[in-house]
Amino acid sequence: MKTVAVIGASYGGNRAAQILSQELPEGWRLVLVDRNSHMNHLYALPRFAILPEHGHKAFIPYTSLLARPCPADAPRHVFLHARVTSLGPRSLTLSRAFPEHGVAEEDRTLHFDYLVYALGSHLPAPINVWGPVDTEAERDKPILHDGTKAQGLKWLERFRAMIERTSSVLVVGGGALGIQYSTDIAEVWPNKRVTLLHSRKQLLPRFNEAMHEEIMTTLSERNVKVVLGERLDLSAPPKTVVSENGVTERVARTQSGKELQAGVVLLCTGQTPNTALLRELLPDAVVPEGPSKNLVRVSRTMQVAVPRQARAARADTTVEELQDKLARVAVSETAAPTGPAPPEDVDIPYPHLFAIGDAADAFGAVKAGHTAHYQAEAAARNILKLIQQEATPNAPEPELEQYAPGPPAIKLSLGLSQAVYQVQGVIGRKTDVPADLDAPIMWKYYGLDPTEESMLL
Repeated sequence: MKTVAVIGASYGGNRAAQILSQELPEGWRLVLVDRNSHMNHLYALPRFAILPEHGHKAFIPYTSLLARPCPADAPRHVFLHARVTSLGPRSLTLSRAFPEHGVAEEDRTLHFDYLVYALGSHLPAPINVWGPVDTEAERDKPILHDGTKAQGLKWLERFRAMIERTSSVLVVGGGALGIQYSTDIAEVWPNKRVTLLHSRKQLLPRFNEAMHEEIMTTLSERNVKVVLGERLDLSAPPKTVVSENGVTERVARTQSGKELQAGVVLLCTGQTPNTALLRELLPDAVVPEGPSKNLVRVSRTMQVAVPRQARAARADTTVEELQDKLARVAVSETAAPTGPAPPEDVDIPYPHLFAIGDAADAFGAVKAGHTAHYQAEAAARNILKLIQQEATPNAPEPELEQYAPGPPAIKLSLGLSQAVYQVQGVIGRKTDVPADLDAPIMWKYYGLDPTEESMLL
């Protein structure tokens, strides 16, 4: 049986798996791999780190993702709870064996014919569910997170306890995450001193300035001190002071020399793409510098790409790579474009490798669940076209779908019951947002009918 592997089962990987599990032809199977036993609803985790009583709603089981109605002759699709430890052109290794699914204990290798790389990105400490909550107190303690719901809930409770026991918080970064933490903490604990530090003059700089003004109004109402145009000096040596009431606080210094005191510092300075596996396989595919640093280059078809001259200059091609290249023709040279032309001249060394979501340098698309969703649709449909071509003798090269991002869109909570949004250039505010951010709706997207009892599982 031939295999399409999707590694990463969050927003993008989930959508790719939905389409492929429904439409793969006879003789093909989908193998979905994720290091978590449950989907982590990332957009709700900052809120539930402040209100952990809702935390169970953010961890959604994968049990129904591949169990939806499909043709009677459809192959068996599987979900594997494991980490991917290495990646090759036609195989990957896992942290666990699954003999019943062809992943033997001897090498823990899964062979695939197509791959969707949807491993996303991770947040810095102390807001990374897989890392420590308090980097100082837990520096010498091993992180035993096994990707289960129980461990995730414990992390949320520990984070809440850390914030609750401090008298002041410095949030570094005025993106969506930093704004959400600032407004939530200030509303739940109005007596805490909350400061938001942002390196630019405008919050959410990719969005309309009116969004900045709406957010600034709320921050003022919550008594959050906002420092704009100042960048944290990460090279400054650690420093602490004892406040008038005897509380020890950390001192953060900006590059201009401004000092800000806080009991807890939350670094909301952006996510780091999880692209190490692809860098080891195909170094030229990962952007080395600039605004897209560490992101994976992709073509408009969402296939992993490299600069054409970089591929031509390589002299260390392996036998496996040569066989792979001879087996296929790079669709970048033959497929008729149906969307805007790529911004650079790229080549596709492995037409069967696709990358989507936060790990992909997708032509200026914002890093968000909805953009990963649409990238996944393009990737999945293109894989199905290539599979169909394989099954049809003398078939012409298929015209592959090309992805083009839409305008930036966002919905951002401002405290426990309000939110501001920008969709298609329209900016508005909502004042009836539930405390759980409507998290149960995401369960339905994963094929489940949530109840309070079932969401505890």
